[in-house]
Amino acid sequence: MSYVGETLSNLLHQTAFFNLTWGNYVMILVAFVFLFLAIKKGFEPLLLVPIAFGMLLVNIYPDIIASPEETSNGVGGLLYYFYSLDEWSILPSLIFMGVGAMTDFGPLIANPISFLLGAAAQFGIFGAYFMAILLGFNDKAAAAVSIIGGADGPTSIFLAGKLGQTGLMGPIAVAAYSYMALVPIIQPPIMKLFTTKEERAIKMKNLRPVSKLEKILFPIVVTAVVCIILPTTAPLVGMLMLGNLFRESGVVRQLSETASNAMMYIVVILLGTSVGATTSAEAFLNITTLKIVALGLIAFMFGTAAGVLFGKALCKITGGKINPLIGSAGVSAVPMAARVSQKVGAEEDPTNFLLMHAMGPNVAGVIGTAVAAGVFMAIFGI
Repeated sequence: MSYVGETLSNLLHQTAFFNLTWGNYVMILVAFVFLFLAIKKGFEPLLLVPIAFGMLLVNIYPDIIASPEETSNGVGGLLYYFYSLDEWSILPSLIFMGVGAMTDFGPLIANPISFLLGAAAQFGIFGAYFMAILLGFNDKAAAAVSIIGGADGPTSIFLAGKLGQTGLMGPIAVAAYSYMALVPIIQPPIMKLFTTKEERAIKMKNLRPVSKLEKILFPIVVTAVVCIILPTTAPLVGMLMLGNLFRESGVVRQLSETASNAMMYIVVILLGTSVGATTSAEAFLNITTLKIVALGLIAFMFGTAAGVLFGKALCKITGGKINPLIGSAGVSAVPMAARVSQKVGAEEDPTNFLLMHAMGPNVAGVIGTAVAAGVFMAIFGI
């Protein structure tokens, strides 16, 4: 009987109930909230479902992301190896290839002024950098945190790794992807605050047709120009443009389809679950994480506001030909931010179609955030 009792006791103590802390329960609750937002509300489920599930797994079974040095048999947990691909910048770069293969740069080519709107939305990044310095982060940590303002998860992970801020990578990545998913909630109040009903109802002229030659030359020229000026952006900008060249050249359909479908979704699964698995209660529930989350939100809000305000300036300069709402799409959340511009504009006039106009600043924002990361790496001599 003593053997049976001891066996049952051992089995009972191996359950998670005896190992979970109050912090684990808090993070499990957060995971449930994220799953609700993703499944019930449809907030960027492609990102939130794997992130939330990774969060759930690690707070029930922390060893799922344990390094080989932390285990008795010298073999790391499953998600440790997924996360290593994040740290090595492999998954963020592959995500950019998939985004490039899925994206039509035609609206940006047809309306080059979109580059300025995409650049204006990066103001939040540099504003947050100085705020992070004031809050006690060192210069590299401040740079890694501030890039959240671009609402670009892969770039946030990439820069944190390059700047040696792997200890902050988890909170940074979760904050960046969370704000990407919450774009439909965060952006509209800011957009309406800085625009009038008349401005939101402005209809823009149809974009000019873009030739196939222009679309083929665009990724080649952008890669050459940007990577010559900022070579450290090559893993992101290069993969983004390579994916787009697959799409636009028309001669490698299999590569384009693979990059934009099978590969993209596999990478999202690996990256999302591994990012979610960095949110153990011990690593996530602390003052530093709260600062990162707050700074990321401020940076994202500043970037949105800067894009809208610059859109207002262009609206005045062009005599009312540009709807300021498309400036908010200058953050990198593709294509969600462009859809939000369309939605807010349609609320004032259901016949107003801003989506294609907003896609220009939106894809410019992807390039702009990668360039901002390259600027930080150049500053620190990386």
